[in-house]
Amino acid sequence: MPIQPIVLAGGSGSRLWPLSREMYPKQLLCLTGDHSLLQTTMLRIAGLPDAFKPLVVVGEEHRFTTQAQMDELTACAEYSLLLEPMGRDTAAAVCAAALFAAEKLDKNENTPLLVLPADHLIKDEEAFRRAVAQATVLAEAGHLVTFGIKPDYPETGFGYIEQGDGLKVASFREKPDQATAENYLQSGNYLWNAGMFLFTIATLRAELEAHAPEVLAAMGRALQRGSGDAHIFHLGREAMRLAPAISFDYAVMEKTNRAAVVPVELGWSDIGSWQALWRVLEKDADGNITQGDVWLDDSKNCLVRAEGRFVAVAGLRDTVVVETADSLLVASLAQSQKVKQIVNFLKKEKRKESLTHVTVHRPWGSYTVLEEQARFQIKRITVKPQAKLSLQLHYHRYEHWVVVRGTAQVTNGDKAILLRENESTFIPAGQQHRLENPGSINLEIIEVQIGPYLGEDDIVRFDDDFGRCEG
Repeated sequence: MPIQPIVLAGGSGSRLWPLSREMYPKQLLCLTGDHSLLQTTMLRIAGLPDAFKPLVVVGEEHRFTTQAQMDELTACAEYSLLLEPMGRDTAAAVCAAALFAAEKLDKNENTPLLVLPADHLIKDEEAFRRAVAQATVLAEAGHLVTFGIKPDYPETGFGYIEQGDGLKVASFREKPDQATAENYLQSGNYLWNAGMFLFTIATLRAELEAHAPEVLAAMGRALQRGSGDAHIFHLGREAMRLAPAISFDYAVMEKTNRAAVVPVELGWSDIGSWQALWRVLEKDADGNITQGDVWLDDSKNCLVRAEGRFVAVAGLRDTVVVETADSLLVASLAQSQKVKQIVNFLKKEKRKESLTHVTVHRPWGSYTVLEEQARFQIKRITVKPQAKLSLQLHYHRYEHWVVVRGTAQVTNGDKAILLRENESTFIPAGQQHRLENPGSINLEIIEVQIGPYLGEDDIVRFDDDFGRCEG
């Protein structure tokens, strides 16, 4: 029977700050090649010999960037999106996906579900396909199968799986300290928990009923009270709010007596830290990795990434340096897991560096904040060909638009205006307006906002191609 792939595309990947942000998380980043981790996962699924179109579970806030990246791949022309109004951890996501597959995609109870995180790296895709085939046989025999990665160093950032007789799971172990991780490695009987699973709908449903009935009931209601179709479906917000926030491992895998593990060597990494990324990328003779406009001298085992400026590094050892438009990270590779503490600090202080980049992606294009002060803000807005922003108004700000590239079709109150390069218009506060790109190249404008409040939530939408009801 064909497999139903389920891709879990939530999460923020805070340990890869400042590249990964809450509104542009790890799975959307190009870290190991020309494709993002999400795109690489989708291409990996496309390589499976017998699979239904993938089902992607993603937060509402990441819907459009996720869609845009998948639509760039001709191999992934068909997919379904299951949109979460809030994150309630992986048990809720897996449960909702299984129920959706059964009720909205018409999959029978014996359909195997392959659950994959969107942000993992797998280098050996042939080994991956063999492992999926082996796990499918076990799943069809009634097991909940997890994939265990054979460790090659004592990692303290992963959970471990203790192997039992045959392919049974003896126990799941929490992230260990260094000494315990070294003991696990030496014993040869422990595997890294990769967070990838395979089981049938029927087996999952039975184990949820036995071990996590609250999750099953809440996500059943979220599906019933949701809206959409087999392509894009929104889970019910209030129903999902009542779902327990618990991981699938805690809710089911650590309690079931049906757990089996397939030991694998896939060239796998969860890329859960800068040190993990350093391990998997190609290095020069001194163990260095450079990306962007970088110059190194007398430095060894460093990862240096420059997003927009020239970065010079001298005399460093075992260090990560990451430059973005608004932030700079310098840290020991060995301590790079602590980057999460930086993100926690930024969130506590309500600083936007944890939330967005200077460039923010939208379904119609993007905008870049060039300067921001108390009563004015300057942006560069890029609109894709044939795309348009919503018909909207702002109560608290005036806007001046100047076209620097392309042609703009502007609705300004009751006027329709065509603007070309070096032409401009002024939009008073409270006036309905819209920006469109009727051309075949990107439209770029400079927008100057002036007013007492410049927040993105000062938007009232009247018409929108992307079904958004708020800013």
